[in-house]
Amino acid sequence: MNTENILVVITARGGSKGIPGKNIKPLCGKPLLLYSIDAARSIAPDNRIFLSTDSEEIAQVAKGYGLPVPFMRPAELSTDTASSDSVLKHALNFWTENYGTDVDAVVLLQPTSPFRTKQHLTEALALYDDEVDMVVSVTEAAANPYYDCYEESSDGYLKLSKGEIRPIRRQEAPKAWQTNGSIYIINPHSLRTKTLSTFTKLRKYEMDKVYSIDLDTMVDWKLAEILKTEKLIEHLL
Repeated sequence: MNTENILVVITARGGSKGIPGKNIKPLCGKPLLLYSIDAARSIAPDNRIFLSTDSEEIAQVAKGYGLPVPFMRPAELSTDTASSDSVLKHALNFWTENYGTDVDAVVLLQPTSPFRTKQHLTEALALYDDEVDMVVSVTEAAANPYYDCYEESSDGYLKLSKGEIRPIRRQEAPKAWQTNGSIYIINPHSLRTKTLSTFTKLRKYEMDKVYSIDLDTMVDWKLAEILKTEKLIEHLL
């Protein structure tokens, strides 16, 4: 697709329970947020990148990196119960109200995915068209509902989550995918008329597990530090 008419939204709410202050916590000497700003700048100019945050501290880090922050996220969209839909709609509405033009796609980047690259974003954007609700990045699921995921039946016994017969080998089971939190390319019309959870036309963009690390706990953080300091993945060489 033509990337000249996209809107990139980086969501970075203040506060974090798993990793305190994680959005601006230095990862190998660089505030985590800046990795996503760099990724956004690889596909869009600064005037098409919105940081959505409720934190003045986070906003100042972005401004110090040269990224304008044209609005602060309202308090009602900064609670633990606020939905991603409402945050994205707020950013999209701000764009249309202040710039008066539509966008072809909204690209959501979360700071907790520091290993996405320009290549990942370019390849994911190439999969997008206005017939889909969203292109979403995924990685092969660690557990497979056709092979090693079970549910408890009413009689207290475990049963396979999907299918009635467990394949002899995992390779014989249908592949299962899980979102990795790295890239969401969203149809603006779908965003305005539906919720992310009700999207039905999803197209996957597969990423390797090593690029799919989502920083949620300090264990994730330590692993990310090792990968970066030891230069164990290709784009860090």
